[in-house]
Amino acid sequence: MKNVIITGSSSGFGMLTAIQLAKENFHVYATMRNVHKKNELLRLAEKHHVTENITVWPLDVTSNQSINHFKERLLQLNHIDILINNAGYAVGGFCEDLSIEKYREQFETNVFGLIGVTQAVLPLMRKKKNGKIINISSISGQMGFPGLSPYVSSKHAIEGFSESLRLELKPYGIDVVLVEPGSYQTNIWSNVDSILDYVNEIKSPYETYIKIIENEIQKEQKAFGDPLEVALLITALCKKNQIPKLRYPIGKGVRANLFIKKLLSWKQWERLVFKKLGIERNNNIVK
Repeated sequence: MKNVIITGSSSGFGMLTAIQLAKENFHVYATMRNVHKKNELLRLAEKHHVTENITVWPLDVTSNQSINHFKERLLQLNHIDILINNAGYAVGGFCEDLSIEKYREQFETNVFGLIGVTQAVLPLMRKKKNGKIINISSISGQMGFPGLSPYVSSKHAIEGFSESLRLELKPYGIDVVLVEPGSYQTNIWSNVDSILDYVNEIKSPYETYIKIIENEIQKEQKAFGDPLEVALLITALCKKNQIPKLRYPIGKGVRANLFIKKLLSWKQWERLVFKKLGIERNNNIVK
């Protein structure tokens, strides 16, 4: 039986992937910062009769102490076949309005946490000369969007890290893969909504612009995809014996948007983004 570690397994892609992999007879070590949130995962595991294939471990990817305890737990395992770096969240807001601490917190989880967990797992994979690391990025790792610069920049960092890591590890039989979802119905967007609520409190100079973005997100939410699609893709990649590609974009319009962005000049792309937001060229939206 293959051993899989998944970070951020208490909800969203992580929880659904844990269930799908357990159904495929993988043994899943489902990690989460707060193990008190394991109930929904265990309920689904019982429903699908795969409880014996799931072990819940505590892991706060932002804590060195927690990662050290995680390393100790790894010593219990003879092998780790797959690591799925899924833990993450999104900070929304305009750069001028956000504290530098918000950016640091975003990177601590989305980037440094991912690197720390990867470093903990690598010795076991390298000794076996076999393994697969699947990093959950985003379409935001390849294109920016106003009001999401902390999240977008963290995902760009994951993309660059993964490219380098793939080149480092391929000679040792370890594959590195990026999964790049578009917009899906997960609670990551609740974090964006809660931070965008700060507009009225702080009287942001970007209030009008932020409300335009909020309206666009709300319109798009009806078309957000089913996160099970992403879980099924990750499961397929875990089962795949051939060497996988580096990038796997997924979601409504994702491939088309990536293709168009590469095809257009930045000036053309910028015009397209503003048109989608309903902002015409040279339109003054500042009060």
